[in-house]
Amino acid sequence: MLKKNTVLLFLGLILLIQLFYSRVIFSDSAEDWQLGFQDPATPIMEGIINLHHDFMFFICGISIFVSWILARTLWHYHWTKNEHPSAMVHGTAIEIIWTITPSITLLAIAVPSFALLYSMDEIIAPAITIKTVGHQWYWSYEYSDYTNADDSTILFESYMIPEEDLTLGQLRLLEVDNPMVIPVNTHVRLIITAADVLHSWAVPSLGIKCDAVPGRLNQSSLFVKREGLFYGQCSEICGVNHGFMPIVVEAVSLPNYISWVANKLSE
Repeated sequence: MLKKNTVLLFLGLILLIQLFYSRVIFSDSAEDWQLGFQDPATPIMEGIINLHHDFMFFICGISIFVSWILARTLWHYHWTKNEHPSAMVHGTAIEIIWTITPSITLLAIAVPSFALLYSMDEIIAPAITIKTVGHQWYWSYEYSDYTNADDSTILFESYMIPEEDLTLGQLRLLEVDNPMVIPVNTHVRLIITAADVLHSWAVPSLGIKCDAVPGRLNQSSLFVKREGLFYGQCSEICGVNHGFMPIVVEAVSLPNYISWVANKLSE
């Protein structure tokens, strides 16, 4: 009887966990008083979050140890407890320890850091190339892989929707009239530049932040694992309306992306 109740309890727990995760709403835009990361949608952002958590292990351990050493030093070496100060000025053993230990810690941190850094720069056989151009104060996108009968590519501009034109549920200062549309589970290459001044194309949930420099082409990649709307903003001060040129990336299924491309080419 006890074994049967245990099995039923275990099955009920699994059901509750599945029910919870089926109702999870991913945070793909900033929230009020948010301190943590937004929910990741790319392997790169997952790696950034995991690396942050790994670093926090070292940071917390080092902070606790150093605080304990300082408190112990202030307590035991106060003049009221040591009227006759020590004459020792060197300690070979402790100096070797406090040199080697931080070096080993830095090596342990450097290995995953470099692995993530190189993976962020890697471009893996992109299926789609999108040119992103920053302007004062809007973005434009060009899909040069597709042309219509007139040999014209898909090219459109993306402006922020004014606050008075927002509908219920839309986000202030983050919505645009024409989002960048990409398919999920597809390697996408981004060519990022600017037409006037410095800009920066940044979307936190996608783990990307790339400077847009006039006269220079910067390259980055995306591999979005789930459908959704992902919000970002220009992250380089670019003038009076710097805060009014948001970025919206819409990740859709491959059939829906093909339909979107066909509609754009027929316009």
